[in-house]
This record gives sequence, structure tokens and C-alpha cells, in this order.
Amino acid sequence: MLPIKLTDFSQEKIRILHLTWFAFFITFIVWFSQASLMPMIKEAFDLTDTQVKALLILNVAITIPARILVGILVDKFGPRVAYSVLLATSSVFCFAYAMADSFEMLAVTRFLLGFVGAGFVIGIRLVSEWFPAREVGFAEGIYGGWGNFGAAVASGALPLLAGLFGGDDGWRWAIATTGVIALVYSVVFYRYARNTPQGQHYFKPKKLGGLEITSRMDFWFYLGMSLPLFGALYLIAWRLSPAGTHLLSAQGTAIAYAVITMIAIYQLSQIIRVNKDVLRKEVPEIQRYKFKQVAVLNMAYLASFGSEIAVVSMLPLYFMNIFGITAVQAGLMAGCFTVANLLARPAGGLLSDRFGRRKVLALTLVGQALGYLLLARINADWWIGWAILATLGCSLSVQAACGAVYSVVPLVQRRMTGQIAGMVGAYGNVGSVIFLTLLTFLEAHAFFWVLAGVSAVTFIAAQFLDEPKGHMAEVMEDGSVKLIEVG
Repeated sequence: MLPIKLTDFSQEKIRILHLTWFAFFITFIVWFSQASLMPMIKEAFDLTDTQVKALLILNVAITIPARILVGILVDKFGPRVAYSVLLATSSVFCFAYAMADSFEMLAVTRFLLGFVGAGFVIGIRLVSEWFPAREVGFAEGIYGGWGNFGAAVASGALPLLAGLFGGDDGWRWAIATTGVIALVYSVVFYRYARNTPQGQHYFKPKKLGGLEITSRMDFWFYLGMSLPLFGALYLIAWRLSPAGTHLLSAQGTAIAYAVITMIAIYQLSQIIRVNKDVLRKEVPEIQRYKFKQVAVLNMAYLASFGSEIAVVSMLPLYFMNIFGITAVQAGLMAGCFTVANLLARPAGGLLSDRFGRRKVLALTLVGQALGYLLLARINADWWIGWAILATLGCSLSVQAACGAVYSVVPLVQRRMTGQIAGMVGAYGNVGSVIFLTLLTFLEAHAFFWVLAGVSAVTFIAAQFLDEPKGHMAEVMEDGSVKLIEVG
């Protein structure tokens, strides 16, 4: 028996859940529209393979800082405004991308469209406002799993849509259509969404610019955990440099490094500004939370979602090389890895709600490690059906781990759920950047061994996660304390 009735639209929280996952679904259609239409775009602009790779990198380049920024904004202004503005803004970028008349304009508009990938963060905060702790894991799993399916829909539907429009500009009309959908839905979302149930208070951070840390040791821990976010941006710039895809010149690369450095200095200064008081005086016990919770979730999402993105990109070629099958057949086999999102993410959240969040996260990471070891052993002697089952089994563990991670995120500290979700989500993108870079240096079987090793290390880290229990405390504007049940 499911904890919530997904078809009971008489309940406002169910209507909000469906309204929210569909917003996320649209952002993923917009975000992944380029990949499905790339053969047409490549032909239209006579792009080189290097330019194609550069566009794919640019698609995710801004998402890491965007998730941090959007997390701050959603905590400040609320999900209703944040999602509506994000959808409307992404529609403008869609129209600009559809009208591009040079590779340079493609690159700039695709870079800006990567911002829509931060939409995921907004719904995490909104869903957490509407569902209690005993249901939030399943609800967040529905939100994440069903919304993620937008990538699969984009892959199948947009090439068909471009074909229906026909002509050399069919891909442009398909991209523009996604912009129209995003724009229309931004109005729908603003009209029907509400930040909280009637009578509930929407808690906001006292200061903006970074997470509010509640102990001196956690302050230094937070600073250290922020550094890999900037490291991933340096890595992206390096991949766009003359040493990588040659999109940037040596001078352009130096400028990119300088900009990233300035962003890093600014963000670290904001973290210090927000938390300078904690270095001078102690935070009352009732208002404290442990940053290690966030750190463990960061690592778990790096290992799960980060590896998922990398594996999805390399599986079709992996199967083609092993079994000598066509690109279409290999794509269908690899599709098992993404389709599992529909069920596995909600399942990971549901199991976490019922049997314990740390336990389920640990078990799914073990399953993920074993799954990658199994994929590493696939060879031409295997029956192709066993390869499909191995792919599906590995994917179920990976997606369930993602669901388990976000069953915990809303239970750390309510007023900063957006920022925590943003940092955890950004670490997922950090993982994808690291793993995709490693993939350029490693043979496929060795790559799966690396993923298995990272999963095993993260399993050890998961043992330090505290099971959410009791209540978290939030301070009302009048100074009274509100206790929110977390387990």
C-alpha cells in the first residue's frame, strides 16, 4: 500500500505534487533537447566533432553554480515565484537558441540554457513543505523520478516533432516549441502553486549568500566542501581549452580561469560573512544541525547521480563495441538505465520512509557498487539478455540511491532546504564532470571499476549519516520556536 494516493486530486498536496513534478519534467525536456536533435544541428551548421563535444560540455557548465544560486533564491522568494521565473526565462533562451545563425551563438545560448538544470532544486523545497516526514521520501522520489523522465521524452519526441515540421529548420521549430511550453507552464504554475499549505509558515534563512552553519568545526568543514564545486568549473574550462575541445583559445581559457577564481573568492567571502558570528559565539543547542549530514549527502549524490550521467553517455557505444549491434539497438539497451527512474527513485524514497534512511542509502550504494562490477565483466560471450538484466539491475540501485539521498535532504534544516538541495544537486553535477573526464582516459571496463570503487567508498561515508529523528527547530518571526517532525 502506497503512503499517498497519487490519484486523489481532492487533496491539495497531491495536486501540488503533480503540478511540481510536471514543471521539473518540462525543465528536463528543455535541458536535454539539444542531445536528441544534435544530428540535425550538426548537419545544419556543419559542426566538427570537437564543436559538438564543446556544446555538450556547455550544456552542463553553468548548472553547478546555478543550483547553488537557485537554492538561495528559492529559500528567499519561495518556490512559486522561483519556478515560474525559471521557466519563463528558459523559454527566452530556447527562442534564442532556435534562432542561432552561427556556432558562437549556439554556444552562448546553450551555455545559458544550462541554467534550467537548476529547476530540480526548487521542487525539492516545495514538496518538502507539503508532505510530512513519513511521506516525504516517496513524494520527493515521485518528483525526481517522474520529472527526470523528461530527458527520455525529449530523446524520443523532439526528433519526431522536428520531422513533422519538416525542412532544414525543423529542429528550430522543435526547440522553439519547448520554449512555448515552458512559457505557458510558467503562467500555469504561478496561478495554481502555493508555497505552503493554508496557515503554515514559510521559513526563510536569516542571511543570504551561503548555508548558515551552527558550529565552528562545521564552518571549516563547509568551506572545504565548497572547494570541489569550483574545482569542477576549472575542469570544465580545461576541457574547453586548447588542451581539450579547442572551443576556447589560450587567452580565453585564462579569462575563464580568472572568472572562476573571482566567483570562488566572492562565494567564499559570502560564506564567511553569513557565518562570522558562529566563530565568536555558540548557537543555541535547539537551533543546531550537523553539516556532516549535508557532506554525506553530497558524496552520495556525486556517486549516484554523477555516475548515472556518465554511464548513460557511454553505454550505447560500450554495447556496440562488445556485441557488434547497431546504434539503434545499443540505444534501446542503454535506455534501460534511464527508464528505471520512473519506479526506482520513488522506490528509494518509499523504502527510506519505511525502513530507515541511512540503512536504505547504504544498501543501495552496495547494490550500485555490485552493479558496476557486473557491468565491467560484460563481454562478447555473454547472452545479450543477461547484459540487459545487468544494466537494469545496476540502474535500479543507482536511481534508488538518488531517491534515498533526497529523502534525507528535506529533513536537515527546513529554512535552508533549497540551499542544501542545491549543494547536493551541484555535487551530482561535479560527479558527472569528474567521471566524464576520467572516461576520456580510461578503457570502459576500467571505468566501471572506478565507479564501483567510488560507490564502495561512499558506502563507508554513509555510515556517518545520522538517521533523522525527533524534531528540527525553526524560529518564528516573533521569537517563538516551531518544532517540525523529522522522524
